[in-house]
Amino acid sequence: MNRLYSLLLLSLVFLVGCTSAEKPNESTENEIGFFDYSGQDDQSTGGVKMIPIETPKGTFNVYTKRMGNSPTMRVLLLHGGPGGTHEFFDNFNGYLPKEEIEYIYYDQLESYFSDQPNDTSLWTIERYVEEVEQVRKALNLNKDNFYLYGQSWGGMLAMQYALKYQENLKGLIISNMVASAPAYTKYANEVLGPQMDPEVLNEIKTMEANEEFDKPRYLELLMNHYYTEHILRKPLSEWPQAVNVAFAHLNPQVYTYMQGQSEFGMTKDATLSDWDVSGRLKELTVPTLMLGAKHDTMDPEYMKWMAEEVQNGRSVTTNGSHCSQFDDPETYFPALIQFIKDVDSGQF
Repeated sequence: MNRLYSLLLLSLVFLVGCTSAEKPNESTENEIGFFDYSGQDDQSTGGVKMIPIETPKGTFNVYTKRMGNSPTMRVLLLHGGPGGTHEFFDNFNGYLPKEEIEYIYYDQLESYFSDQPNDTSLWTIERYVEEVEQVRKALNLNKDNFYLYGQSWGGMLAMQYALKYQENLKGLIISNMVASAPAYTKYANEVLGPQMDPEVLNEIKTMEANEEFDKPRYLELLMNHYYTEHILRKPLSEWPQAVNVAFAHLNPQVYTYMQGQSEFGMTKDATLSDWDVSGRLKELTVPTLMLGAKHDTMDPEYMKWMAEEVQNGRSVTTNGSHCSQFDDPETYFPALIQFIKDVDSGQF
């Protein structure tokens, strides 16, 4: 009996061991499958493609990097700035792979990892729309799989793209951007500014009036009294390295030309200062997510209104700021993931 009992016990241990060993293997296979680039044209570069873009001033290359494989959920990420980089989305790595959502990093023309012809005639939202369309075609994105995500300036670009090419989209995600540059500037000056210490605000306004944007004191005031409240709600010493690197890589020429000198609204000489598509939001029929934030530089109530203006919209407001993917990821990513999956499953 003792020998029989021992054999049965050994058999049970063996079976349990096999069962528990199978689960990790299955998980590993899924992960390898999602990141398996075998036999694809970007395997040797780890998903990186430099895509040639035709412009009125010649052909230039822009950087893209595909993360994962999904036949029906592919998200092209449009960074802010203008002149920012895909590095603002580095922490997407911590959330989207687990959901098997493919996402594509992309540095627009004039950004750090792409060509920088330094030609102001190319710095228009209309030309950038055509650039996005060329990237879409090169990556084989279509209405059955293509989600366009834009944050900040990328949100402006995504809206402008959708107004011309929404038939190519499966879903549209606008993060931390209103549909009107004048409304953005008004909110900064009439709502966020008065929340600051009056002495600090007065010093900022005086320096702006004197066009002293390049003085270290100006940036110091903004960083410590505005950016840590409305760009990323953490002490500067705790800002993620990805954000610090992204700011270090930002192209100041294109940024200043199109946006202005700071995130405290747009300066009047910025080429985007009059941009406004709020009256055209009704034209958008594609499923759309508006991701606002309670402490953002963009009015969260305005973003809720935008979700009502489009024909098929949803609004989510995080407790973060302009970079709420970093200061409220617990709300931000579940909302983003749920929208993508709802659209993909036909439940939106």
